[in-house]
Amino acid sequence: VQLQASGGGLVQAGGSLRLSCAASGRTFSSGVMGWFRQAPGKDREFVAAIRYGDGNTRYADSVKGRFTISRDNARNRVYVQMNGLKAEDTAVYYCAARSVYSVKYYDPKQYEYWGQGTQVTVSS
Repeated sequence: VQLQASGGGLVQAGGSLRLSCAASGRTFSSGVMGWFRQAPGKDREFVAAIRYGDGNTRYADSVKGRFTISRDNARNRVYVQMNGLKAEDTAVYYCAARSVYSVKYYDPKQYEYWGQGTQVTVSS
């Protein structure tokens, strides 16, 4: 299984970006896909997750109301639309997948597959 994250870049505070994660090697019809981020000197932290089966979503409090995670099952892709970006959103963003849903969707150790990361830089 390979996950390819894309869509990062440099944006001014208040701007928007949409990250995309393309999965290849298998079709995820169940399980969960998550987005995490890691800023320099900090631990990797949960951003958002979506359950493949019913599309149920979860968000970190820090992004709730600003970020929206979605999926395209036909294309085996997951997106995160990021609006109202802040300087503190600056990080490398990673997509990750787990073949079976876990209630600990926020824990990076639960995920089996990881993408390579895409840099998001928000200038203030």
